[in-house]
Amino acid sequence: MRAIWKGAVSFGLVNVPVRLYTATENHDLSFHQVRRSDGSRIRYKRVAQADGEEVPYKEIAKGYETEDGKSVILTEEDLASLPNRSSKEITVEKFVPIEQIDPILYDKPYYIEPDAMGAKAYGLLREALRESERVAVVTISVRTRMTMAVLRVIDEVIVLQTLLWPDEIRDAGQLNNLDEVSEPKDSEVAMARMLIDSMAGDFEHEEHEDDYQIAVEALVRSKIEGGEVTESPDQAEEEDSGEVVDLLAALQRSVDRAKSARGEGDASEDDSGSGQKSTGAKSTAKKTTSTKTPAKKTAAKKSTAKKTAAKKSSGSSAKKAG
Repeated sequence: MRAIWKGAVSFGLVNVPVRLYTATENHDLSFHQVRRSDGSRIRYKRVAQADGEEVPYKEIAKGYETEDGKSVILTEEDLASLPNRSSKEITVEKFVPIEQIDPILYDKPYYIEPDAMGAKAYGLLREALRESERVAVVTISVRTRMTMAVLRVIDEVIVLQTLLWPDEIRDAGQLNNLDEVSEPKDSEVAMARMLIDSMAGDFEHEEHEDDYQIAVEALVRSKIEGGEVTESPDQAEEEDSGEVVDLLAALQRSVDRAKSARGEGDASEDDSGSGQKSTGAKSTAKKTTSTKTPAKKTAAKKSTAKKTAAKKSSGSSAKKAG
């Protein structure tokens, strides 16, 4: 992993040199919009609402819309005059009981790793947090904007998790039908408790898997192996421009190269992308192989192992497509 921030955690007179790493990654699948007849990508243009004319990027400015629907245009000079606090220090303000922070406030998590010379102080802070059963409320400047966060311990690592500001939490009182909810009878509550007790258990994250992603990847592979692939007319243009191509195209090239290596394909076939690294290849491979599933499902997946292995060498750019 590559650090996204370097600085120090400061609590009292102790300074801990640290690095910050993104702790999670989103594996949502992305689909391109294409023309059904030939798979050509659909492009969008920036046009002005007033007259429909395309607007060059250099003429685009930031606008703030007022409550009455008017726009206030903010120039680069205006934005430069705003408070811009940049700091390389994570400052601990206080230590609070973790139950005082509602989970709805949690935003993005980051791993904190110590520099070599800060390992001892890092261990001290980690154990202090663990023993106190509290979290540290801190402030940190991320991308020039100051934000609130907490430090908490997960296993052997300190995690920094940013917090939403109070006005970023929507008021539940604006929901329409809460007033219609009636108080249940005691007998109904007792029955509900019995149901809960009968379904009680421990949360095991590894027992859950994204069956939708697995199904989509299997569907794409089956269509490629069945020859249901459309060669987009703008495919070559996308590769020349350095853009990451979509999942279907990347996997199709993998199949073509594998066949060519076995002497099944046309030796004169264009292989212009053979020397190009797919920037999304490693990400997709990790997401596919790192999915943890129960032992009983392992055997069911062995049948696809050989097919998957045949494609590893080429690398698919599934996740970063689009």
